[in-house]
Amino acid sequence: MSLLSPALDTALSGWTPTIFGAVEIVLPNHTLRLLTGSGVISFSGKTFTGEDATYGVIESIDPLTDGGGDEAPSLVLTLIPKSDAAAADLASAQMQGSQVSFWLGAVDPATGLVIGDPLLIFLGVLDVPKLKAGANSRLLDLEITSVFEQFFFNDDGARLNDTFHQYVWPGEAGFAFATGVTHQVYWGTDSPAGVTL
Repeated sequence: MSLLSPALDTALSGWTPTIFGAVEIVLPNHTLRLLTGSGVISFSGKTFTGEDATYGVIESIDPLTDGGGDEAPSLVLTLIPKSDAAAADLASAQMQGSQVSFWLGAVDPATGLVIGDPLLIFLGVLDVPKLKAGANSRLLDLEITSVFEQFFFNDDGARLNDTFHQYVWPGEAGFAFATGVTHQVYWGTDSPAGVTL
């Protein structure tokens, strides 16, 4: 059984389908909806264009990687920002964690209408921006990681000390005056076999 809607599946099975990629980035102050290429396409009540008046156009999208081991799927979306201010805004810390969606779809070249339902192929969040500026160019690489990245977070920073305790429970001073602890306390794990406290 295909993940594609029947109409999209039929269109993509044709000899020369007219396909498009659509990207939506939900920023704190703006929703960016871009197409790979020029034009205007609407689906699911959303309109995507080849160029955003504030933030520019898509330069490229790196292939989606599956991830492996302790890495979640990720990709890099490269934009050509309209200005230095737009590049700085997109690269700011406030944009990190913004939701990013990628769709693959097909359009009827005669009518310009989307065929069937575009397939959501990736849902992620903005992670790390990298600005690449040259003499006559300005590109912004946005690393986008899968929402599943959160499954790989662990408590490496969890410690049995006052700083971490205050971080979790602000104002609770239970460890503030703990000094001279003479035995090992195993935090977040069982003590090794044969060790008694």
